[in-house]
Amino acid sequence: MAEKLKFKQYKVPDLNFKQAIKKPIAIKCTQINEPFEVQTMEGTMKGKKGDWLMVGVDGEMYACDQSIFKKTYELL
Repeated sequence: MAEKLKFKQYKVPDLNFKQAIKKPIAIKCTQINEPFEVQTMEGTMKGKKGDWLMVGVDGEMYACDQSIFKKTYELL
C-alpha cells in the first residue's frame, strides 16, 4: 500500500503550482470585543478580544484573528 502524501507547514513542496485569486464574495462579520467561542464544522474555535466572528457563504461560522482579518478583508 502506498504511503499518504504529507505536507508540512511552511515547507512548500516542489510541485507545479498554479496561481489563483480568491473570489470577491461578501460575507457577514462582526468584531467581538471580548474572548469568545464558536462551534465550527471542525469543533470549538476560540476567539480573542478584537477577533472577528465570520459567517461564510453556507452559513458556517468561525473566528478570524484580527491580524489575519486586516490582511485578508476590507469592510464594505
